[in-house]
Amino acid sequence: MRSIWKGSVSFGLVNIPVKLYAATGDHDVRFHQVHRADGGRIRYKRTCEHCGNEVTYGDIVKGYESEDGRLVMITPDDLDALPVASGHEIDVMEFVPAEQVDPMLMDKSYYLEPDGKAAKPYALLREALQSTERMAVVKVALRQRETLAVLRVRDTAIVLQTLLWADEIRAPELKGLSDDIELRPQESTMAQSLVESLAADFAPEQYEDDYKAAMQQLVGPSWRARTRCSRIQ
Repeated sequence: MRSIWKGSVSFGLVNIPVKLYAATGDHDVRFHQVHRADGGRIRYKRTCEHCGNEVTYGDIVKGYESEDGRLVMITPDDLDALPVASGHEIDVMEFVPAEQVDPMLMDKSYYLEPDGKAAKPYALLREALQSTERMAVVKVALRQRETLAVLRVRDTAIVLQTLLWADEIRAPELKGLSDDIELRPQESTMAQSLVESLAADFAPEQYEDDYKAAMQQLVGPSWRARTRCSRIQ
């Protein structure tokens, strides 16, 4: 794996140099849009809906449309004037009980690797998180934007897990939900029995993406046949 960020975990007088690695990868089968007649790639042009002219990247700025329909144009100079976080420090703000971090908040995962001679303080932090059953709530600047995250332990690695902000979680305002449904004891017992009949330890590696496997089989023979035809021509 190739590191995508270098910095340090910092709390109190402790400073642990680390490297950041993406912990997940997308293995979906990707498609291009092509012309049915000759297989040529379909390209899209950037055109202005008012004048109909094709526009270059240099003539494009960001625009925000307000609720009353007003358009506010934001230039690169406007963006440069914003207070952008660009440090290389994972700033620990507090250590919280792991069960208090709602899984709904969790977003992207990254592995942290000790850099240089930081193996021992890294191991000490890992052991402290495990033994206290806590996560470290941190702020870190990734891609020039400050992000809330937690540090947690997975196997022998410390994982930096970015979090959604609290106001990004929607409340379950669903009409079908009700607190006044009366459940009979025998109904609850039956439901619990059904759950127990299917109880098991979670092993994610036993589950497979059947759709992706079928798609790979579909693409594989087609790709080989297309390659043979192109060689014959």
